[in-house]
Amino acid sequence: MDAAPSTSFDEDIVLLDSNLKWFVVQEANIGKVHPLNKKRLYFGEFHHLYKELRLYPSRFFEYMRMEISTFDYIVSRIGENFNRNWKNCHCQPILLEEKLMLTLRYLSTGMSFRSLAYSFRMGKSTVRNIIREITKLLWESLYHTHMPVPSKNDFKRISEDFNKLWQDFKRISEDFNKLWQFPHCVGALDSKHIRIRCPSNSGSMFYKGFFSIVLQALVDAHYKFINIDVGGYGKQSDGETFKASPLYNKLMNGTLNLPENDALPESDIIMPYVFLADEAYQLMKHLLKPYSRSDLDVSSEYFNKQLMKHLLKPYSRSDLDVSSEYFNKRLSRARRTVECAFGIIRSKWQILDKPILTDVDHADKIVKAICVLHNVIIDREGMEHNRQNCESNMCTTQCNN
Repeated sequence: MDAAPSTSFDEDIVLLDSNLKWFVVQEANIGKVHPLNKKRLYFGEFHHLYKELRLYPSRFFEYMRMEISTFDYIVSRIGENFNRNWKNCHCQPILLEEKLMLTLRYLSTGMSFRSLAYSFRMGKSTVRNIIREITKLLWESLYHTHMPVPSKNDFKRISEDFNKLWQDFKRISEDFNKLWQFPHCVGALDSKHIRIRCPSNSGSMFYKGFFSIVLQALVDAHYKFINIDVGGYGKQSDGETFKASPLYNKLMNGTLNLPENDALPESDIIMPYVFLADEAYQLMKHLLKPYSRSDLDVSSEYFNKQLMKHLLKPYSRSDLDVSSEYFNKRLSRARRTVECAFGIIRSKWQILDKPILTDVDHADKIVKAICVLHNVIIDREGMEHNRQNCESNMCTTQCNN
């Protein structure tokens, strides 16, 4: 009869002992904070610069690479999933705005964790953990709204959602026809190599002149990312990366929900809707690439045989060259949207202009965060800031052509 109270008392003792140990550990950790970092509230970059930056919108944009309203919007969105695990022993809790500012500074400059640690008066490991946390939150909190997955399975709950996706592809096609004079195009496809530090025990899987992972992107007429796939091995070709991606699988099994074949504008010719790519990709029903010289030789022989059956004059080499060259120019002009999108993110987020000195998993999160930030900025600010601040000469030329 007396065993139960004794057990309860013992449990209370164990619980009290564990709590005391926790507070002792916390006190020990607080004691380990470097004297420089203890003055973060007075001299840390966020605490002496953030409020003043908000008074000058142009300087805020230069620092954060976005407008104040966009920054506040992102804070509100990721705040829904942000876990504030503050304890009463945390004398200087790190605010969400401070974490986002630190992450944006890292992405926009490519500064090392050590340099950021001195600027923001934090430990190097704290900086690393914050950037890992916020880049993950950026992707998970924003991609559903600003980069929805184009799949039937994600939109089959009600017919209105299903029709919305179909209408989105139709809208993309109309934009390509209006802005780039290429009908029935629902996206431009290409890949970009992102340089990384040599992964451990990776052999040559990530090596192609330098160690890298691959960002494959499908872009609309306004330079926004429709779909991305990050993490392909650097040694792969663009075509191999595409065949290993979920986008290719959805395209092959018919779950991508592209619009049904219909007539070209001002024509009765029925054609499928297509993605545009370069010569590195395989020609498919829904993937169009430029004519190559070998394609011209085969097509000219075929067309001439058919014409000779009806005693008609065969195509000359000059006729085929002119028409194919015109087609290639039109396709290349429309496909430049994806190259320009790559140029914009490389110019704005300069972490992409140097090797990312993290593990591969963290590098994937960084690239995904940059892509979704790119879409958020275009959705809320338009393309003007991106065009004005795209310092790459190649990208500026492509955007203006």
